[in-house]
Amino acid sequence: MPRWWPAPAKLNLYLHVVGRRDDGYHLLDSLAAFSDIGDRLSAASASGLSLKITGPFAGDLKDNDPTNLAWRAAEMLAALLGRKPNAALTLEKNLPIASGIGGGSSDAAATLKALCGLWQAQPDEAALAALALKLGADVPVCLAERASYFGGTGELVEAAPSLPRAGLVLVNPGIALPTVSVFKARRGGFTPASRFEEAPKDARQLAALLAARHNDLTEAALGIVPAIGDVLKELEAQNALLARMSGSGATCFGLFESQTAAEAAAATMKAKAPPRWWIAAGRLI
Repeated sequence: MPRWWPAPAKLNLYLHVVGRRDDGYHLLDSLAAFSDIGDRLSAASASGLSLKITGPFAGDLKDNDPTNLAWRAAEMLAALLGRKPNAALTLEKNLPIASGIGGGSSDAAATLKALCGLWQAQPDEAALAALALKLGADVPVCLAERASYFGGTGELVEAAPSLPRAGLVLVNPGIALPTVSVFKARRGGFTPASRFEEAPKDARQLAALLAARHNDLTEAALGIVPAIGDVLKELEAQNALLARMSGSGATCFGLFESQTAAEAAAATMKAKAPPRWWIAAGRLI
């Protein structure tokens, strides 16, 4: 049986745009956390590199696509190690595409971990971090796979206080939303960094801390995909402790006191939501 490596959904519990570099890249301050909802990836020995896509969102991707982040991660890691990228990768795609929850980035991070295991390699930590950043701004924090603050354009990753057990409902309106489009549409000034040092004791305290912060990309995303507003209203109607868009959207999350409460809310939403909505319940990890 192959070993499967998790590629969990990455959630921006808050996201502040704190500035902009001369080259146009935005500088961020965000608290990233991970869910038990996600993709997964396996790697097996082979005479060459291959990538097979399975899962409910496999139809949105192509097998053996050299632009896929998992494929690129394999090639770049092999180059770093001075070897051929011989591996048969299987990616089970359970997360919607271009949805603001770091699916591709998490897939790339899982690929790096899986191949280090398969090839029995221990690359230099700094070199691996630099490689991850070349793959994408979210890949370094996905490689850490723990609650983290990240800043700059994604290269500054620092451990955050431990987060409490909390239930989650993730909802996507079934509309892909490219990150670049949201940043181009964003208007207005910048927001100071707002990190907190205390570890919240429970989901309610976490929600209260997050309520004093926000996602600076929400307004721009709403202008492109108004259905995000409908998703947020539905999560609020389920008495979520907090309803917020993640990343650049269009996926939103509802924070609940327990996974049981989250599962009940998800079941209620699925019964009346439009067919194209993707709804999943889980918990923070």
